[in-house]
Amino acid sequence: MSSGYDPGTGFSRVINEIEETAIALLLAGMTIVTFINVVLRYGYNTGLIWGLELTTFLFAWLVLFGVTYTVKITANLGVDAVINLFSAPVRRVIALIAGAICIGYAFLVFKGAWDYWANFANLPQTTGRWFPTGFEEMKRSSFRGWYETVDIPHPAWLDWIEPLMNEGEEYEKIPRFIPYAILPFGMGLLLFRFIQAFVRIWRGHSTSLIVSHEAEDAVEDVKHMNAGD
Repeated sequence: MSSGYDPGTGFSRVINEIEETAIALLLAGMTIVTFINVVLRYGYNTGLIWGLELTTFLFAWLVLFGVTYTVKITANLGVDAVINLFSAPVRRVIALIAGAICIGYAFLVFKGAWDYWANFANLPQTTGRWFPTGFEEMKRSSFRGWYETVDIPHPAWLDWIEPLMNEGEEYEKIPRFIPYAILPFGMGLLLFRFIQAFVRIWRGHSTSLIVSHEAEDAVEDVKHMNAGD
């Protein structure tokens, strides 16, 4: 059964590589940090104080990348028992309506994600309650780049951001705008994926937005394996 996923070319292929590489690195990072912490705790009665916070951030990044990845490969579960009662043209219209709703939702979440992250990145929030109508006027008192994480130490190779974000003051922990950057990036990527899915349906390359027939796919896999015996 075809998923409707097409890796595409150019910009889309670059985004694909970024997603897949990021997911692999995040999984590896979580595994390594957790393993080291277990060894230190049970072998040496110590541990990485910042390990839990780091793995929490890595997991949050993994979740947001995973959301966009499942949209890309149409792996999200869906119930289409009612939709399948209609003819193919009607199902296509329903899929397009669902796609438009998903795009609108992703756009609103992207706006909220930017506005939240901007507080920590010394950047202006958008104006407008639902849709951005511009950017608010920034004052020095509005800068929040000095907010730090709780435990993760600030590495020396990031000292160059101190004059830019913290008026030259030293960071003891990494600033929050770094781990929180996944919010606008991840939601922007989700918006991009929903637009891609909508275009696939519009062009007739796919008949469904994000429906995955997991059980049917598993049966087909087993059938193919048995056929090869």
